[in-house]
Amino acid sequence: MASVVLASNILVQYPINDWLTWGAITYPFAFLVTELMNRAHGPHAARRVVWVGFAVAVAASLVLAPVRIAVASGTAFLLSQWLDVGVFHRLRHGRWWRAPLVATLLAALLDTFLFWSIAFYGVAEPWVTWALGDLGVKLVLGVGLLLPFRLLMARVMVKGPAQAAH
Repeated sequence: MASVVLASNILVQYPINDWLTWGAITYPFAFLVTELMNRAHGPHAARRVVWVGFAVAVAASLVLAPVRIAVASGTAFLLSQWLDVGVFHRLRHGRWWRAPLVATLLAALLDTFLFWSIAFYGVAEPWVTWALGDLGVKLVLGVGLLLPFRLLMARVMVKGPAQAAH
């Protein structure tokens, strides 16, 4: 988790074009990690992963990224991941795809709004279009990561959570 967030905090500083930064491609994997942990071990374990990822990533980001990026990332990450864990947990007993899809989409909206508005407000770069591009990638990858989620969960369910981790 910490690696995903740290990489995203560094990569968000490098635009691909006026609509995307490299961080848009890496960050959606944070939702996948949280949801896999939530499905396999429950919301308490998922929240622990969020807290550890938050602490490590923010500490490293304060050294490797501008303070505005680290603060925005920490705020957006923590609040959107809490939302992700809560929504996922409430929907976990429905169809297999509903919990990860709805949790990811809602958390992606919150994360995008918070991160971009805090990190880039008042900056002369095209951050609004980057935010829209970022959200688009999060939504596409949120849907695209459903298959890996299902495959990884099938592995966990067959082997059991402890064996699947090895």
